Amino acid sequence: MNSPRAYVEIDLTALASNINKLRSGSSAKFLAVVKANAYGHGLIPIARAAVGNGADYLGTALVSEAIAIRDAGINSKILAWLISPGDEIEPALQKNIELSTGSLEVLKEIENVGVKLGITPVIHIEVDTGMSRGGFLDQWEELLKYLPSAKVKVIGLWSHFARADEPDRPETKQQIEKFAKYEKELLEIGITPEFTHLSNSAGILGFKEAHRSIIRGGIGMYGLSPDYQNLGSENSLGLKPVMKIYGKLALVKKVRAGSQVGYGGIKTLERDSILGVVALGYSDGLFRASQPTVGGNFKGSFAPLVGRISMDQCVVDLTDCPPANSGEYICMLGEEYCMAQDWAQAANTINYEIVTRVPPRLPRIIK
Repeated sequence: MNSPRAYVEIDLTALASNINKLRSGSSAKFLAVVKANAYGHGLIPIARAAVGNGADYLGTALVSEAIAIRDAGINSKILAWLISPGDEIEPALQKNIELSTGSLEVLKEIENVGVKLGITPVIHIEVDTGMSRGGFLDQWEELLKYLPSAKVKVIGLWSHFARADEPDRPETKQQIEKFAKYEKELLEIGITPEFTHLSNSAGILGFKEAHRSIIRGGIGMYGLSPDYQNLGSENSLGLKPVMKIYGKLALVKKVRAGSQVGYGGIKTLERDSILGVVALGYSDGLFRASQPTVGGNFKGSFAPLVGRISMDQCVVDLTDCPPANSGEYICMLGEEYCMAQDWAQAANTINYEIVTRVPPRLPRIIK
């Protein structure tokens, strides 16, 4: 019987627990952020499971992601927010997908497509409250003059926090105040959005006063902390990681002390060792620059990385682990010694990037 060289295990029970945790104590509707292939976890199964566990909305960056969800037969509310001129607006409107805009150019394009199709587009207005990324800023006054006659339905007003993962900083409260000003000016021209939303996972956990009518669960929904230093670990936050990655030991062998391992010979063995060649590499999302502070969990023991990670494989030191045989699997992500945060620290990045980089070529096994 064939067995995969490596696979991703997705725990939907953990996903459900995280959604419940993020929703607890809030009366807001829950938007499950499933952009970027659901942070590497698998777009369609995660979207379907999120809706099945109480998500009121699904959120994507790209229109193509929203269309894929709809084409999979998922009929929940969907918001796509990274809309560029010339994007797939027509099929999005035909499939009842809500669109966000932060510019007059895109707003007018959405409006024109709606007129062509005989559809009134349902839109969310994004405003820039201090991140200086997406959202209306210099065009705001012009937008206020244009909106009353625009052939669209404004259902939402939203913005995005830049530093909610640093709860002691003043910027988040400043953003909340700026958002209230935008909302007041919209109300003054007779437009009352049904939904307002500001809070990402860090905002959900740290700023209940900003929950508004929708909260957007991103990294927290996948059981990872938005910021270890300021908000704490997933354990302290009551979150459960959803993803594990297992790689097959393609080869286990004894190697003499003094041998160099991997490209560039950056590691010279200081003792006779038992090495395992794991069928996972940087084409599978592992970071080539990762330090040997991380590795795999083999039957409860730490198997550190040895040498550079290659494209399709890496080497771990099994000397201090239980006896290993070729063909057995080792957990390379999601257990003690190899949590997403461990990989992030070893590669000088963040846990978001660790999981999001895991490519579709690794099969997802849902449990």
